[in-house]
Parts: sequence; C-alpha cells; structure tokens
Amino acid sequence: MKIKLLGFVMAMLMSSVFVFGQTDRWQQAIKYEMEIDMDVETHQFEGEQKAVYTNNSPDQLNKVFYHLYYNAFQPNSMMDVRSRTIKDPDRRVGDRISKLSEDEIGYQKIKSLKQDGKDVDFEVVGTILEVDLNKPINPGESSTFEMEFEAQVPVQIRRTGRDNAEGISYSMAQWYPKMAEYDYQGWHSNPYIGREFHGIWGDFDVKITIDKDFILGGTGYIQNPNEVGHGYQEEGVKPGKGKKGKHTWHFKAPKVIDFMWAADPDFTHVKAQVPDGPELHFLYQMNDETKENWEKLPEYTVKAFEYANKTFGKYPYEQYSVIQGGDGGMEYPMATLITGERSLGSLVGVTVHEMFHSWYQGVLATNEALYEWMDEGFTSFGSAETMNVIMEEGQENPQSGNYRGYFALAASGYEEPMSTHADHYVTNFAYGRAAYSKGATFLGQLRYIMGEDVFYPAMRTYFEEWKFKHPNDNDFIRVMEKASGLELDWYKEYFVYSTKQIDYGIKTVIEKDRKSFVTLEKIGEMPMPLEVSITYNDGSSELVYIPLRIMRGEKSFDADNVNILADWPWVFPTYTFELDQPASNIKSMVIDENEGMADVDRDNNAFHADEHLKPTFEK
Repeated sequence: MKIKLLGFVMAMLMSSVFVFGQTDRWQQAIKYEMEIDMDVETHQFEGEQKAVYTNNSPDQLNKVFYHLYYNAFQPNSMMDVRSRTIKDPDRRVGDRISKLSEDEIGYQKIKSLKQDGKDVDFEVVGTILEVDLNKPINPGESSTFEMEFEAQVPVQIRRTGRDNAEGISYSMAQWYPKMAEYDYQGWHSNPYIGREFHGIWGDFDVKITIDKDFILGGTGYIQNPNEVGHGYQEEGVKPGKGKKGKHTWHFKAPKVIDFMWAADPDFTHVKAQVPDGPELHFLYQMNDETKENWEKLPEYTVKAFEYANKTFGKYPYEQYSVIQGGDGGMEYPMATLITGERSLGSLVGVTVHEMFHSWYQGVLATNEALYEWMDEGFTSFGSAETMNVIMEEGQENPQSGNYRGYFALAASGYEEPMSTHADHYVTNFAYGRAAYSKGATFLGQLRYIMGEDVFYPAMRTYFEEWKFKHPNDNDFIRVMEKASGLELDWYKEYFVYSTKQIDYGIKTVIEKDRKSFVTLEKIGEMPMPLEVSITYNDGSSELVYIPLRIMRGEKSFDADNVNILADWPWVFPTYTFELDQPASNIKSMVIDENEGMADVDRDNNAFHADEHLKPTFEK
C-alpha cells in the first residue's frame, strides 16, 4: 500500500511539474461571429457579436474585459488629454479630438451582453468594458458571450476612422468590442491612448452589410466572392445582386489577433501572386497621384515577400492585402492600411515595413505594449535589409540609418530604457527612437556579436519556434544563446533595461623592441566584444578579436587572418595586447571598422600613422 501510494504521489508531482512548468506558454482562445449593418449616411452601424472564449490558463477567471477603442475619439478622453499634454504631441492628433462634434466622435455602446444565455453586469470605463461574470470560467472551460452593440465611426484622426486625408471612406481598425488578452502576466486591459496593441489568437467569422457600391478588403478570406464581385469573383462569373441596395461581405480569418477592413466605392483592385507564397491584393484609388507608383508596387511587394520568406521565416497565411487608407502606415493581420499618395521609394518602403509586421506582430504577436521594440525594432531591421535588396540600394550596412536614429536618442537627454511600457514614455520622440531605431540596432549589434552565419538561421528558428505563442524578450534571447553557444543575457540587460552607452577608444600605441603594445580603453558603461582591424604598410592586414569574458565563448570567423585574444573582463577599464610589428609599420588601426557596434563616439576608434593618435616609442 505504501509503495502504491508513493508511486501515486510521485506521478502527481511529475504531472504538476509538467503542467506548472509550462504555465507561461498557454494561450487563451476565442471564436468570434459578428454581423454589422453599416449606414454610410450617418457613419453608424448596428452589430451583433457572439464570442466563445476558452480559458486555457491555470487560473479561474471571475471577470473579463473588452476594449472599446472608438471611445478614445471623444473630447476629454484619455487619448485626447494625453495628446494635448505630452511634450511633443503626434501632429496627426494634436488637439483634434477635443474639437470633434457629436456627429464626428467615435463610440461603441453596448446594448446588451449575456454570458451563456444570461445577462451579466458590466460597466463602461472609458475605452474598457468591465464585465462581472455570472459564473467563473475555470481552467479548460469555455464560455459564450452574446453582445448587441452600436457604434459610430469617428472622423479619421489616428489609424481608424472615416474620410481620411486622401478621401478613403472607411479605414475600419479597432471597430468592434475586442476581448482583452489574459496571459501569464494577468489581464492586459490598458486604456487606449493611441499606442500599441495585444490580442488573443482567434478565429473570426465576419459579415459586413454595406452599400453595394463599396469595395472592401482587409483581414481574412472572402467567402462569397461571386456575390460581391469587384475583382473577387471567379473569372467569367458575374456577381450577384444585393438586397435593398446593399451587399453583405462575408470574411473568415483563422488564428489571428485582430480583424481590420476598409471600404471605398472608388477602390481599384489588383492581385499578384508570390511564388510559393500568398496571393496579394492591392486596393487603392487610382488617380494622377497614385496610378504610376501603385502599378509598380505589386512587383516590389512580391520580391519583398520572397526575400522575407527566405531570410526570416515563411509567412503562414494564403493572402495579404495592401490597402490605401489610415493616416500613414499601420499593420493588421493579413493586411495593412497605408496612405497612398507617395513617391515610389516611400510607397514601397512603407509597404515593406508594414508587411514585416506580419512576422513580428501578426504571427509572433509579442505584446507590443510591453516589448514594442521587439515588434517595431525587428520590423525596422527586416525592412531595411529587404529594401536594400529589392531596391538595389547597395548599402554595406543597411542598418546605418537605424543606428543614426539611436545615436540621436542617446545624445538627446530624453532616452528611457526600452523596457518602458509603450504608453508611459515621457515623450513621443523617446518612444519612437527606442521602439524603431534602438530596437533595430539591438538586432544589428546581435548580428555583430553572433556572426551572420549564426544570426540569420537563428532568426528563422525564433520565428518557427515561437509563432502563435506571444514570445517575450527572454524567449528570444534564449533562442539566440542556443544557436550561438554564447551567454547573451548581459547584452539584453544592458541594451534593453538600461540607457548605458557603448564607447571604446584606442588609448595608446607604444613601440618597444620592434613590437607594438596597443592599449584600448572602455569609456562607455556598456561592454561589448571588440574587433580591431589593422592594416600594415606592406598591404597586409589582420583582425584582432577580443571576446568578453561574460560571453563564455566567441563567434567564429571564416577568414584566416583573425587573431583571437584572451577575454576582456568587463570591469577592467583598459586592455593591452601585443603585435609582432613595430608601430612604424602600422598604416591604420580601427575599432569596429564595419560599424557593427553602436559606439556613440567613433572619433576615438581609429589610429592612423599620418594623423590622429601618434605612436609612442620606448627604448
């Protein structure tokens, strides 16, 4: 009996270790069915939503929360006040929300809400709907929520809205009551002030009834192409007729974190096919400002998808749409909204950038409110690499622009750690440069630390291992550690959780007994492994590589002229090494010649025989 009991206890313990050791990797799930009827005269719509929510967490849930994003577009909302009081407001917003009239504001009003067929108590608090459940949702259980709501589409100000600056009728982002995410960090029911998003993986079944003259595109696959027409129907098939002057567009989108759509009666619809990839849809108003460049855009977008699939991991959906709309460029699952009256370079650039969000936000779906740099920064890195190839820019370091953006931040006095929640940066400038420029620089330097031959396969491994799982910064760095064999926690902690800067210099070059003794100094507070390129008067060269001791290893090199030296303990302010050449034979010496490090002062990185630092001779 004791033996059996012991075996039972051990089995339970092992089961507990398995379950609770995996608690941060579960994902909540939701299935939406929605129908809306749009009145294009009043810009209002009635909606019905059925959401089956599955609690895959180990926790009992007594409340749920919904986002009501449209409520931000009302005078004196948190988004309005934030925009009017921040030091450097977004010029697209400014004080515009405060001046909206009743027929220009946005709202989402909840008419009724039931849980499993019974009314539940709820309260609207700004952009959040707080719901007290009639009965808890236990681990592994599902609950069905049925909602009736009405909404008014705001005048287009930020991301979503009607009648944007280029005359697009509807840019329908954040248009429905959206269940907030619950994960290993708890509920993420942050008020909307115009920043970033987080969402539950869900399946969407959406029916949109609208005036029959409107052409739609967005997230998901059209289910009734022969009814709506407008280039979606099968070749040779005429579209059916709508009822009462309207058509109902039926979309389904599997395993996405959001659903966006756009509509305009003057959209031109063009399609292109990525080899071994998705079908691309382009919807835009054809006019003198758009015609030439939008006709060229499909070719570049196909090339961009091919490069991204090969370099960073394969896009998993069968469709992607580029739609004119919004207020700049904004990513959504399977689609993007971009303003369209641009030069060709700008049009391709913003398309490629938003396309890359499909990797780092649409598929990996990191919580971009907490780890905005893992979305915007990784996207900026990937789009810079891609643009350099498809636009034949010929840059040796495509990340140089992102590095310059980081240098401006580092010198500004406004820098905050990248671990700052996106909503809580003191300035928009600091948020933008941290999320985009410094985030991209994070990857650029990691490539320098690991080596290109290890870095790119590791990026593909990261994508494959963590897609559809909401990875955090530690999940990412662990993939890189396993791929490189290096300890990299120090790099993440310095560059993400602090504002410490990198600055190395050549302090002295001393010749003695026909040898050179080079002393380097660590001026900045952040350590890095160093590569020192040396060219001699006879035309020969060598690379001196100094790993950090804290890395517990070094990257590999293909070249034969690499001299790997002893590790540099990061607490030592200087490091001296010896060369079997007299200083008079050294033509030049440069720390980080290829500029892989974000060294904030490169003026002290070089030694040249005929300028700057002169050698000292000792007998």
